[in-house]
Amino acid sequence: MMLAMLGMAVGTGNIWRFPRIVATNGGGSFLFAWVIFLLAWSVPLILVEFAIGKATRSGTVGAFGKLIGRKFAWMGTWVGWCSTAIMFYYSVVMGWCIRHFVATLTGEIPGATPEAFWQSFASSPGALLTHAVAMTLGVIVVARGVRGIERVARVLIPSLVVLVIVLAIRAVTLPGAVRGLNFMFTPDWAQLADYRVWLAALTQNAWDTGAGWGLILTYAVYMRQREDTGLNAFTLGFGNNSMSLLAGIMVLCTAFALRPDVANEIVGAGNEGLTFIWVPQLFAMIPAGRFFMALFFLALVFAAWTSLISMIELATRVLVDTGLPRARAIWLVGVVGFLAGVPSALSLGFFANQDFVWSVGLMLSGFFFAFAVLKFGVGRFRAELVNQPGADIRIGRWWDWAIVLCLVGSVVLIVWWFLQVRGEGWRSAFNPLSTFSIGTVLFQWLIVLLVFWLANNWLARRSGVPEGETSLGGVP
Repeated sequence: MMLAMLGMAVGTGNIWRFPRIVATNGGGSFLFAWVIFLLAWSVPLILVEFAIGKATRSGTVGAFGKLIGRKFAWMGTWVGWCSTAIMFYYSVVMGWCIRHFVATLTGEIPGATPEAFWQSFASSPGALLTHAVAMTLGVIVVARGVRGIERVARVLIPSLVVLVIVLAIRAVTLPGAVRGLNFMFTPDWAQLADYRVWLAALTQNAWDTGAGWGLILTYAVYMRQREDTGLNAFTLGFGNNSMSLLAGIMVLCTAFALRPDVANEIVGAGNEGLTFIWVPQLFAMIPAGRFFMALFFLALVFAAWTSLISMIELATRVLVDTGLPRARAIWLVGVVGFLAGVPSALSLGFFANQDFVWSVGLMLSGFFFAFAVLKFGVGRFRAELVNQPGADIRIGRWWDWAIVLCLVGSVVLIVWWFLQVRGEGWRSAFNPLSTFSIGTVLFQWLIVLLVFWLANNWLARRSGVPEGETSLGGVP
């Protein structure tokens, strides 16, 4: 189960997003803030998800209703929807990784320049085909049940770790790789006065660990009662972030060894540009570069696959809770997931819009989790659901304050994100037809939230949430 959890947490955000964010925010200075928010944001929310899933044995909709009352089931629906909406285009990302892995094996890369190959493939019928392949691979695993997910995780996660370690070792053995290590691990304390470094560290932690996505809650439904919540939360948080560090070493040491002035190019490359255009050019410059490039894209495929599996399982669990047979629920998630991902596969603009809208939505999901704990009672939640008899690690009062920080931090993140995209003025910022604007976020959010709020009682009833007292003994 822990391997499956790591598979959920370790995704493309660790391998392609983390190195770019480190380069953007000053290397070692960013890592200092990033480690702090691992303890102040990720681990507290991971503890919340572990405890709620284990206690309620329900997906996100039923879990919120059973914990704090049925009138709050819409919050759990939002959490589940955000991860499902991300699943629609995350499958497209896995498809990109599959295609580039195959192209490396066949010699199409580096036969063609990575940039030309990317431009000819992105938003093409080929991207639609690989999207279908990715969704099919994810559905096949989930269709085999929890045992199937665990069996696949036993193979994919150790393989992913080995691949990343091999690539990291190759990177640090390149002449000049020490420049990358110095950049990553030497903090400039003056940079910590810049609030943007701290906000970037908080954002990356949310992406790194999957805290607040509802994915951990979904897997925790299947945990044995005697499994320790605190130990698992710390293991997952530190294990996931260790993979991010290895990925950062892999990319940045290679980059600085071959191009000492490369930091600015990483900053401006974007996630897709860094992964599918810029990194292949680096691997082409080293001996046996095609072999290591193939390992890199294979690692990306494994990381994307294990994360996609968890998103499909989350959506499936929510439907099963409403009374739908599991086989039919998986089939429905697979078909809807493919169809809803078609626009992202055929349009990079639509892909970017959905990524922007629902990645910010994850911050609201984190807010809802923290709110649920505060409503239930922070001290009571810690005593009854976290520090259970026989726990290997007992969580102290520091966690109570960390939950408050999560609540405040999620609000700060949303406001900061909006301020960053206000553009030339507030009029353009509220244009709902813009790819990146406050308007497009609020327009899509409000539609979804209104639907969930209006359907709240129906969703709660179908998900088995009792009226009156909650199933955990609280008053809603």
